[in-house]
Amino acid sequence: MVGRCTEGLSIASVLDVGTGTGIFAEAFAAAAKRVEGIDPNTELLARARTLVPGVTFIEGTAESLPFADASFDLVFLGHVLHETDHPGDALSEARRVARLRVAVLEWPYRSEERGPPLAHRLEPAAITALAKAAGFRKIERLTLSHMELYRLQ
Repeated sequence: MVGRCTEGLSIASVLDVGTGTGIFAEAFAAAAKRVEGIDPNTELLARARTLVPGVTFIEGTAESLPFADASFDLVFLGHVLHETDHPGDALSEARRVARLRVAVLEWPYRSEERGPPLAHRLEPAAITALAKAAGFRKIERLTLSHMELYRLQ
């Protein structure tokens, strides 16, 4: 999955938005010199700090990222866009702090036993519309075995 997010780019820095326990941050740490994770849940962040040494984890929300413009080569939102209160704002903020690409991993829009219920998932057309409204001009949707990956530029 990391390779699909970074494909065609030289990535030195990654921001993992909605990092939780840091599982995606850990994966990106093997591919980038600098990885930071942000999440509003202090308990999950404490666990991430224990589980993933060498990655900086801070408290914050996707809709208000405390970073300067173009701070990261890649901004990654893994299973978090559907959880945000304002997904359009989250994408706008991700675009602002990304230098090269924003990658969004989401559940497919279909009813499944695992993952959130269908009513809590985002339709591909909704993600595309949100990305366009946030100013992305290049929107790629890749169907993975059990997930949807959007690469935005």
